[in-house]
Amino acid sequence: MVRILSIETSTSVCSVAVHSGGNLASLCELSESGAHAERLMLLVEEVLERAKIGFQDLDAVAVSEGPGSYTGLRIGVSTAKGLAFGLSKPLIGVNTLQALASAVDVKEGELIIPVLDARRMEVYREVFDWNLDSVAKLDAEVLSEGSFQNFLEGHRVYFLGDAVDKVASVVQHDHAEFISDLSFSARYMGKIAFDRYQKEQFADLAYFVPNYLKEFKALHSKKNPLLSI
Repeated sequence: MVRILSIETSTSVCSVAVHSGGNLASLCELSESGAHAERLMLLVEEVLERAKIGFQDLDAVAVSEGPGSYTGLRIGVSTAKGLAFGLSKPLIGVNTLQALASAVDVKEGELIIPVLDARRMEVYREVFDWNLDSVAKLDAEVLSEGSFQNFLEGHRVYFLGDAVDKVASVVQHDHAEFISDLSFSARYMGKIAFDRYQKEQFADLAYFVPNYLKEFKALHSKKNPLLSI
């Protein structure tokens, strides 16, 4: 049975899971300040212990590739790459939004739009069909009353993610369904990671980087002259 360690650090939740044949075997999550940097490897060790396996029993390491928090993604990807390299196991990158979309069972003709909170009225979003194929590429969108209308006119659309309440506050349509009880988690990475493992769709350890979607920009501080150099 294929065992894959999944790491999800794109949001404030630090989440690690082990999947066996695409099915969840164990899960450990923390939502606290500093968890990504301070507790990630401890969670990895704990989730393996709960699954009653060791590092060498893993067949691959999967990691959420973004979009999401710059710091969270950087820590998660660095850790996953280090584990994959040290264990000589393949690395699998998983689209953060596609992983969450896989948590919803929809009928043919229906769409899934996971939304991740960016800032103010902006979200990261991607549109997936019932087969989890992308029908509108990953992008950042400033919400307005007209957002997603082209999809809502002809389809029932399921919105989910940590920005779903923000979307619900401006988007009103009979075809819109808002799911507020699903959050970004490593538990949802198993199906996609297992499929990519079977197809040998592995990331290149030397060149794999997170998809921040937006360039990270450090704000210049007048109090710290070094930041203006």
